[in-house]
Amino acid sequence: MHPNQILRDLFDTAVAKADPMQVIPKALPPKPDGRVVVIGAGKASARMAEAVESVWGPCEGLVITRYGYSRPCQGIEIVEAAHPVSDAAGMKATQRLLDLLAGLTPDDFVLALISGGGSALLCAPAGEMTLADKQAVHQALLASGAPIGQMNVVRKHLSRVKGGQLAAATPARMLTLMISDVPGDNPADIASGVTVGESSTPQQALEIVEKWHIRIPDTARAALQHSSVIPVGDPRLAHVENRIIAAPSASLAAAKTQAEALGMSVRILGDAIEGEARDAADAQIQQALTIQKELGAADQPVLLLSGGECTVTRRGDGVGGPNAEFVLAALTALNAQPGIHVLACDTDGVDGAAEVAGALIGPDSMERARERHIDPAKALANNDSHSFFAMLESQIITGPTLTNVNDFRAILIQPLQSRG
Repeated sequence: MHPNQILRDLFDTAVAKADPMQVIPKALPPKPDGRVVVIGAGKASARMAEAVESVWGPCEGLVITRYGYSRPCQGIEIVEAAHPVSDAAGMKATQRLLDLLAGLTPDDFVLALISGGGSALLCAPAGEMTLADKQAVHQALLASGAPIGQMNVVRKHLSRVKGGQLAAATPARMLTLMISDVPGDNPADIASGVTVGESSTPQQALEIVEKWHIRIPDTARAALQHSSVIPVGDPRLAHVENRIIAAPSASLAAAKTQAEALGMSVRILGDAIEGEARDAADAQIQQALTIQKELGAADQPVLLLSGGECTVTRRGDGVGGPNAEFVLAALTALNAQPGIHVLACDTDGVDGAAEVAGALIGPDSMERARERHIDPAKALANNDSHSFFAMLESQIITGPTLTNVNDFRAILIQPLQSRG
């Protein structure tokens, strides 16, 4: 099998491991007696709702997911809204969700289905902020290069639902099932912790804004002074249980098992790698080159796997995302080195704001770029990775995967003497 196909199959395996239809039935308790309401938000939430009803049957509820990510449900209403920047549909649906929760009693039961993307899909601006103000903040955060955890701190203190506030909006018993897309799998970071107590302060959020030179509207600065996040240990969250049911580590482990069955020596570099995508690529490619020099003709190929969530600080006006930028930086660092293939994709099928999961390159990619008169270094300087790989015909386009366990990166290293 061609190395490029092997890497693509490993990515598909990682995605399948986090399919809500596989993980929800194993995590779901028996359906409680009395009134049961299912709520949710995130790129995987509609698929999660579909999986719930496959076990429990038709349920009452409302779930917000990304445009194009809806699934057919028997009773749960699915509303689509914008991601990564919120829109009016998301704000309207969030208010409906809050109204639904407000009508419940301590005798009722809420099942919350939360996955990555929920930060943008659950939109309830704090203070005097408008939707336009919220959108401006989101766009500034995404362009800043700040780690996702720090972005979420700011988002929490500018919201009426994040940082535990969604759970505090109801007295009903609540079980939250989460699919993690964040480095470290901290429940407070998944979709900005809408059902989890918050340990950060408004002052810390303001410090992040200053550190990363994030321009925010005056209404947002004012809202930071009156944050209403729910502190860790607050009795208003005593009725909530939070449980992670899928995480990047499990998907990397599934890919590792499959690769080992194909005769590879696998090294997992970590499932929580953060930082600039191009810097992570440079570091991993240098590691790959060192490994290749040490391989003998009879040695197994080596596979480097990693997860996490890299970022891109926008310097140009191109179209790209952190996974495609990782591969583009890897291409320039490798400079047609034989025997090394690289894949990086977002497991939700969306790298940045484009409907592209990521990209895949091999030793022939640099020559193919030269034949097409496209310059990887120029594209990298302009943050134009998606355009570059579209012209190179090396994009990976999956469509909605209906799950989200963050980035998946794989570097296959073949011994120079035995590559074929």
